[in-house]
Amino acid sequence: MSLARTPADGGASPRRLLLLAIPAIVIGVFAALLLWLLEQLADLLGGVLWETVPDALGVDPSGWWIVLILTLTGLAVGLCLRYLPGHGGPDSATTELIGPPLALKVLPGLAIVTVLGLAGGVSLGPENPIIAINCAIAVALFARLLPQVPAQISVLIAGSATVGALFGTPVAAALLFTGIVAAAKGGGSLWDRLFLPVTAAGAGAITMHLLGAPPLSFDLPAYGSPQAIDLLLGALVACGAVVIGLAALVAFPIVYRAFHALRHPILIPLAGGFVLGVLGLIGGPITMFKGLVQIGELLQDPGAYDAGQLSVIAGIKTLALLVAAGAFFRGGRIFPATFIGVALGMLGHVLIPSLPLGLAVACGVLGVVLVIGRDGWLAIFLGVAIPADITLLPMLCVIVLPAWLLVSRAPEFRIVPPAPAAGQQPAPAPTKPDDAAAG
Repeated sequence: MSLARTPADGGASPRRLLLLAIPAIVIGVFAALLLWLLEQLADLLGGVLWETVPDALGVDPSGWWIVLILTLTGLAVGLCLRYLPGHGGPDSATTELIGPPLALKVLPGLAIVTVLGLAGGVSLGPENPIIAINCAIAVALFARLLPQVPAQISVLIAGSATVGALFGTPVAAALLFTGIVAAAKGGGSLWDRLFLPVTAAGAGAITMHLLGAPPLSFDLPAYGSPQAIDLLLGALVACGAVVIGLAALVAFPIVYRAFHALRHPILIPLAGGFVLGVLGLIGGPITMFKGLVQIGELLQDPGAYDAGQLSVIAGIKTLALLVAAGAFFRGGRIFPATFIGVALGMLGHVLIPSLPLGLAVACGVLGVVLVIGRDGWLAIFLGVAIPADITLLPMLCVIVLPAWLLVSRAPEFRIVPPAPAAGQQPAPAPTKPDDAAAG
């Protein structure tokens, strides 16, 4: 009689994992520092654009100033896309959260246009660009210092580190990367392959906490004891949010084609910035920027908003996300999608007062992120994280099921550029994504 042996399956040994954990921790700390620096620069520039200059000129920053600054932001982004080396990297509308590593020459331009968008009030988050920047640097460092580590592992480590830093916890990375790692070919158990990504994510999350980054959670009433009726009501809110997200998904290529009909890398973001300015003027500053601070403003006094106001806020933010993503701005869609989900969840609570606010917000976030991010674990994580209530987890694990059925056969929230006709050379893209791809 003996104990069953764990099959090795060609996976890395514990000693090798322990040794590689050292560079994984270093990458985690570096990824968090780079994210923090990017956001600090954006906050500094944003303070100048939205506080210092308006105060000096004696103008209202919530009036016509919004249209002016967002239009100028679009012009500045367009000039960077046209003239900077690497042209700001690949169009964010065409990329996934984790993509192939970029060439190093692309990174400065990508960082600049990202900072401009974040500071100028564009409705995109930093997630896609900062993940791309950190992955490119990590691949280059590993290739130079530890060439025996495959580029795919370097991307997983850097991507996971950045996700941990973005969301302030390695749990997000563990959930998000479980599917990626499980689908990848390789030996060893699932947790052997998750060991280094989760290590890097933990280092990134801890570093962000030490740097004073605010947590991704908000003060909402605790859910309390689960009720059977809440499963039905929560599923209605989540599925309603999914339907609205799917409507945005249908509109996305239409908006993208409309802006790209201008066929010039300066005119496209310039027009997009002007439209974003008009939307911001209508919806107010709460419908601008990446949405994290604005979620706090919404949830600070939920009773101050009626159904009509919440509908307008969610609608304007959805349009702003479509315009920003379709008009050559660089950024991610998860944070603004989370804001839309919070607004729709609050709307669900107003329409169904018997549904607790925390669960309604969680279901709204789950539904929208499910469409935008195409990842059930990420949607569940954000649904639990925003209200900061772990008692919502079993409810969301059930509520996500009917919502996923609505999403499962829908396309991704991502534009696939048209392939050139047979025998025709591809037209030179304004952002030159082929220059950005690593060889």
